[in-house]
Amino acid sequence: MTFAHTLVTARPAMAAFAAMGILWGAFAAVLPDTKDMLGVTEAQLGLLMLAAPVSAVIAMLLAPGTGTLLGRVALPASVLAMALAFALPGQAGGLWVFALAMAACGAATGTLDVLMNARVAALENARDLHLMNLCHAGYSLAYAAAAIGTGAARAGGATPAMVLGGAALTAAVLGLLAYEPDGRIEGLRKPRGGGTAGHLGRLPLIGGAIVMIAFLSENAAEVWSALHIERTLGGSAAEGSMGPAVLALTMGVARLAGQGVITRISPQRLLHWGAIIAGIGALIAAVAGSPAMAYAGFVIMGIGASVLAPTAFSLVGRMAHPEARARAVARATLFGYFGYFFGPPVLGVIAGAFGLRAAFAFAALTLMAVVALVPLLTGVQKRAAL
Repeated sequence: MTFAHTLVTARPAMAAFAAMGILWGAFAAVLPDTKDMLGVTEAQLGLLMLAAPVSAVIAMLLAPGTGTLLGRVALPASVLAMALAFALPGQAGGLWVFALAMAACGAATGTLDVLMNARVAALENARDLHLMNLCHAGYSLAYAAAAIGTGAARAGGATPAMVLGGAALTAAVLGLLAYEPDGRIEGLRKPRGGGTAGHLGRLPLIGGAIVMIAFLSENAAEVWSALHIERTLGGSAAEGSMGPAVLALTMGVARLAGQGVITRISPQRLLHWGAIIAGIGALIAAVAGSPAMAYAGFVIMGIGASVLAPTAFSLVGRMAHPEARARAVARATLFGYFGYFFGPPVLGVIAGAFGLRAAFAFAALTLMAVVALVPLLTGVQKRAAL
């Protein structure tokens, strides 16, 4: 199958991934201005952002029911809801309004994340294709484009309301591209008969733990890299916005390359070495003495981290019982996005107490836990084959 045909197959899910990348990329790159607009410290901002993970966890628990209810419009409807939510933080006139806006962003993102990863897993197994790296590349490249565009907009005097409003409009257009006539996501609900199809076992827990670590380091770096470059290293606003852009662009390109690598190397080896490389990059960012050195760390971190979440999601989808596949991926997504949403606030608290260098060092340490989790995932796979 040609790459063009693969793109056509992945188009609805890729549109959803790209919409999410644009929204979070713009949000991260404009975060220094948002912080100044609110008049808060890094630690206070991290606490305000906790509203997003709390609402996201609730939304993820409800996502299987939401996806079943929405049927074939599950993806486009979720993208449009997320676009509307992200138009709100830039309009916040007070701290509690910002917290409520972040809760809306978290709920919309949590719902979409469960549904789009479940849809990709279904497409992978129905078409016998590797699509996770490609779709996650769409997220990263869109994130990078939004971060770069936001840097230019900030230099031109654009406010957080302008930046996030423009990102919301772009994401809404992508929401229309996420529609497909046969887009219903089957298997989101637990079968009434139970049995093998009703039992998920440890697979989504272990796979979700790997995704959690990957997203904790990845999203925390994306969210706090601009502040690290501007506040710790004395960079300009444009240099700060390039921090998340460099990381996301590297991850996007590496994930595109991963489309070919995953067919030639064991997924377990890819996870092992990806975690080690990402950890080295995070340490370089932590000890950086200039924006250029921090960029180098983000590049190395991006190369390693790029393969972690897509490979773990793909393994969960392929190893799960066919009738339990959507629920297994949904459960892994729920566990994984504890890292995605709680990562930035946790690193914000660490940064407030010990500085942003310590926050990036903590991200490097957590990445090493993936090395210990890979053998456990291999053990689950061997038992399933018996």
